[in-house]
Amino acid sequence: MKATMGTPPTPADSPGAARYNRIQRWLGILDFVLGLALLVVLLATGWTSSLRDLSYRAAFQNYSLAVFFYLVMLLLVGKILGFGLDFYGFRLEHKFQLSNQKLRSWLLDEVKGFLVGVLLGGVAVEVLYFILRQFPEHWWLIAWAAFMGLFVLMAQIAPVVLFPIFYKFEPLDDEELKRRLIVLGERAGTRVRGVYRWRLSEKTKKANAALTGLGSTRRIILADTLLDNYSPDEIEAVLAHELGHHVHKHILKSIGVQALTSFIGFWAANWALHYAVDRLHMFETLSDFANLPLLALVATVLGFLLMPALNAYSRYNERQADRYAFSSINSIEPFISSMNKLAGQNLAERTPSRLVELLFHSHPSISRRVEAALAWEGKTV
Repeated sequence: MKATMGTPPTPADSPGAARYNRIQRWLGILDFVLGLALLVVLLATGWTSSLRDLSYRAAFQNYSLAVFFYLVMLLLVGKILGFGLDFYGFRLEHKFQLSNQKLRSWLLDEVKGFLVGVLLGGVAVEVLYFILRQFPEHWWLIAWAAFMGLFVLMAQIAPVVLFPIFYKFEPLDDEELKRRLIVLGERAGTRVRGVYRWRLSEKTKKANAALTGLGSTRRIILADTLLDNYSPDEIEAVLAHELGHHVHKHILKSIGVQALTSFIGFWAANWALHYAVDRLHMFETLSDFANLPLLALVATVLGFLLMPALNAYSRYNERQADRYAFSSINSIEPFISSMNKLAGQNLAERTPSRLVELLFHSHPSISRRVEAALAWEGKTV
């Protein structure tokens, strides 16, 4: 392993980076509280039943159509209530000079996102309430299996169906870099179906890269903001990390974790529904779709409670992927320089407090990743 002499220490966070990330955290907390409050209010006031009745009238008493209308109204109410926070987030990116996106483009993305949410959510709730009507005794087990099938399907089709709705992709025209990345992928034991330039600069100044898709949709996507500002060695180091997830089977393991957490979630939802129907008499039947906010509330609370553990598991995976990157590139210097450049470009916190990292971060801090790289080098020199 090539030694990295004189590698500079991780730079300190700028006041701007600290402030930007602090505001982002508070926006996330406020968004969570607002969504939670909406669900509680709908259930506590009985407004969810009023929305159900309105949906039935609009659908001429057709159950399946009423379920869809109810979902649209619920998503629309949530979007209207959260629009102020969303718009503030848009302005925040411009305030810290991280965004290139015009207001019109952002509004179009908001509309696209809402419509995609309606489409995907519509499929999910129609399947869910069909199962609730047909198999009330074991609905949660059947729904869990169906959910996992949809989850895997979405992971496969997202790169070719969903991502192009919001971003433009084109085959990478740098043949030498493409060859290097494909060889890197082959060494990691994965067959890459293509390497694409991701035109991220149309919306943001941040940089990113990913190995996306499953099977025939497996592809490398590299943001133009990365391609235009990083050396081939640095890009290779970034991708080596992404390939580390493949080598350690993190996608398969994450599907397993998702299966376990969603199993717990559907079990908890079944208990909550029976309690609401049998004890509180809030709904007449399990398939009364006015109980959708209750299901969403169970999922939200469970996600909140599990978030620290899931983030810890994610950080463990990221450290494994980093170690694979260290072992598969000629020098750790491009890895360190790329981490520091990404932190500066994306205005990430290099040295967050330990509590912030434990509660909010799915990746180890930049300072810890750089320290791990230097420690690896010290063991291999």
